[in-house]
Amino acid sequence: MFALKRDLTPRDALLYVAAQVAGGIAGTIIAHAMFAMPLWEASLKMRTGGAQWLAEGVAAFGLVATILAGIRFERTSVPWLVGLYITAAYWFTSSTSFANPAVAIARSMTNSFSGIRPADLPGFIAAEFCGAVAALMLMSWLLRAKGEAASTIKEAQLRA
Repeated sequence: MFALKRDLTPRDALLYVAAQVAGGIAGTIIAHAMFAMPLWEASLKMRTGGAQWLAEGVAAFGLVATILAGIRFERTSVPWLVGLYITAAYWFTSSTSFANPAVAIARSMTNSFSGIRPADLPGFIAAEFCGAVAALMLMSWLLRAKGEAASTIKEAQLRA
């Protein structure tokens, strides 16, 4: 979303995505090692269908909205806001709130209760992207600067 906002260059955005995916994979491998599980395994847990995709769209929407509002009002609070949001979304979404394609990819590599079959990833990633873009659009409008809001209202009044 930061690339779409032009806060990141395309190169930096690709590096950021690569770092998130690599970190998720490394975290999965380490978790498997801690629990004496095979280090590399594909998930067999089926997660697909409209309800699951809607839940992922909602999860991603809320995550992006939380991050953008946190940055706007209290940047230093963003880490704990994200942690609290993901914890809550785990319980209020039917998908258990992956909310991030890097997390979905990492969770496709564990055959634990938290996994997702690799075949189900495209639907989850598409839903997460849609939810994130919707949040970016809404929060860009809601969190615009005061002067922008006033000029938008005046422009609307002049057109009417």
